[in-house]
Amino acid sequence: MPGIAGIISQHGRISINATKQVGKMLKYMRHRGSDNSILRTLTDDRGALGANEINLTPDKTYCTSIAELPYILFDGELYNERPKGQSDIELFKQYYEKYERDCFSRLYGSFSCAIVEKDEEVILARDHVGARPLFFGIDSDIFYFSSEMKGLKDHVQFNIQELAPGNIYSSKKGMKEFQSYSPEFPEFNNMKEATNILRDLLIEAVKIRMDGVGGISLSGGLDSSIIAAVAKEFNPNLKLFTGAVKKAPGPDLENAKLMAEFLGLEHHIYLITDSDVENFISDAVWYLESFDEDCISGIISNYYVSKMVKEHTNCVLVGEGADELFGGYRMVLKNPKVKSEEQRERLAQKLLEIAYNTALRRLDRAWMANGVQYRTPFLDKKIVDFSKKIPMSWKIYGEKQIEKYILREAFRDILPEKIANREKLRFAMGVGMDDIMDELIADKIDPQEFKIRPKAAYGLPFASFKELYYYDEFLKQFPPSYEKQTVRWDPFK
Repeated sequence: MPGIAGIISQHGRISINATKQVGKMLKYMRHRGSDNSILRTLTDDRGALGANEINLTPDKTYCTSIAELPYILFDGELYNERPKGQSDIELFKQYYEKYERDCFSRLYGSFSCAIVEKDEEVILARDHVGARPLFFGIDSDIFYFSSEMKGLKDHVQFNIQELAPGNIYSSKKGMKEFQSYSPEFPEFNNMKEATNILRDLLIEAVKIRMDGVGGISLSGGLDSSIIAAVAKEFNPNLKLFTGAVKKAPGPDLENAKLMAEFLGLEHHIYLITDSDVENFISDAVWYLESFDEDCISGIISNYYVSKMVKEHTNCVLVGEGADELFGGYRMVLKNPKVKSEEQRERLAQKLLEIAYNTALRRLDRAWMANGVQYRTPFLDKKIVDFSKKIPMSWKIYGEKQIEKYILREAFRDILPEKIANREKLRFAMGVGMDDIMDELIADKIDPQEFKIRPKAAYGLPFASFKELYYYDEFLKQFPPSYEKQTVRWDPFK
């Protein structure tokens, strides 16, 4: 996931040194591919572009095509058919030259990108899920974009936007949704047939993402255990990585150990200490670009896992996405507010839509903070679309309301029984993080201040005194208006 950035004038020359400023924007994101920064100055001093390149394998180079117009900065991985040896950026350029803006609906993969056309029009695009971030803003007729909003903070004080998934933004034509890649599936007549199709789709999704992968982030839950079991079939030398709070590891760690022993794979464990958490809180806000307390807890846990991973490999598979697709949030989907199956289906779609600002942001920033690439097989477009065809009654099943039932059944034969039957834990609870955060923050801020300052400047109510502390850290690092980019995980909003 390389960092990309740009500054482009909408009318005439730019008085600032745009190339120098883009270089500074990329330095803020040097964790997103620090191998080599590539810069391009536009003609007539109209701006500059840049990217932090990443090389996962010797024959696979990311992420620019800036020798001639149109200039392309591409953060993504594509799985469309192609000639052997053709890189992702070469494939994308081929599609763009042939189909222009219609190319985005034909791309199978995960991406965000920026294109500068001959008339200085800037085009931004982001795939259907939004795992790869992209922000933009305009100030004094100058257009700015950046993979992370920290790249904009010295230039755009107000009205920055995060490009929504499945959208194209043109600096001349505005925002437009695009029809995403639409795969076809075999028809199914019963749950058994649907289960078999799901199994085949996930196995294929893992297979096409194995290039350069050296390990699996193993939480001990159902989803990452499935990914680990499937991936082992393609690489029996994979390593497994797990994190837990040292003084209260919780059930996740024991389940992760069970799964590692079951697979016979090398297992690395990081036990997070109180001092680890305390030392990283300010950085957690910086990397996450949010003060949401659930996301802060999650990024701290993931950060120390990714730091450990970096010593062994720079690319892993993760299990994110299954909860949103297969009924993992049972208590939400069975809430009394939800009166009909139609409402339940809409709510399930909302869970996926809000993930890019919460769970996926936490995931992305934690792994990229240490320069570790991650891939999300469950968020493969074929699996996302197929999940929408599966009745909710097959996802949350029977009198016991078993969550992710069809997913469990699809892979039950390659999992320990305890893992296959395991219920979901909320992430921060699963690694024992909540108690340690409560104790640390209580020493840093008077809980009574929470009563005096119950909400942020732009109106978002604080969930707790901890969040008030994170908010103050946020204001030390970002312009106040950037707080509007903090989104609460609330599917009923």
